[in-house]
Amino acid sequence: MTSSFRRKNGFTLIETMLAIVIMASALILLTNSWSGSITRVRKTQQIFEIAALLERKMAEVEIEYRGKPLDSIPEEAEDSFGEEYPQYRWKLTSKKLEFPDLSAALTGQDGGVDQMMLSLIKQLSEGLSQSIKEVTVTVVFQPQGATKPIQHSVTTYFVDYDKPVTFGVPGA
Repeated sequence: MTSSFRRKNGFTLIETMLAIVIMASALILLTNSWSGSITRVRKTQQIFEIAALLERKMAEVEIEYRGKPLDSIPEEAEDSFGEEYPQYRWKLTSKKLEFPDLSAALTGQDGGVDQMMLSLIKQLSEGLSQSIKEVTVTVVFQPQGATKPIQHSVTTYFVDYDKPVTFGVPGA
């Protein structure tokens, strides 16, 4: 028998190795794709939970302090969400609303502003500052094994409509 009569019944070693390399590459790409999808789903779930907890806590705060004097809102408070969400906790901070000093901007305009107008604007700012309180609720998520917690916040403003804003005329 000569080599010209040799029959090919199978694959050569090179063909087999090439097929294995192609299949391994496809499996690696597929695994990476699934891994990325699972990570994105987990992150989306965490963000959804944080948003739901923020909404829940802010609703509780609004119900608790609605119609009450601004002084009854604590400057700081924090707690957990209980056993239902052990990796989450909340913080509440509040402060008087502070208005920026507008006197430099107003006096820099063409023609400027007289002293009486500056005094009225200052009194209005102080009166509103006494009547409005800024309340921020923060949800803190501490993932297992992570060193830095993830924090998301929502801010709202409570207004005491019964507090009078007085305008005194300087020199009167």
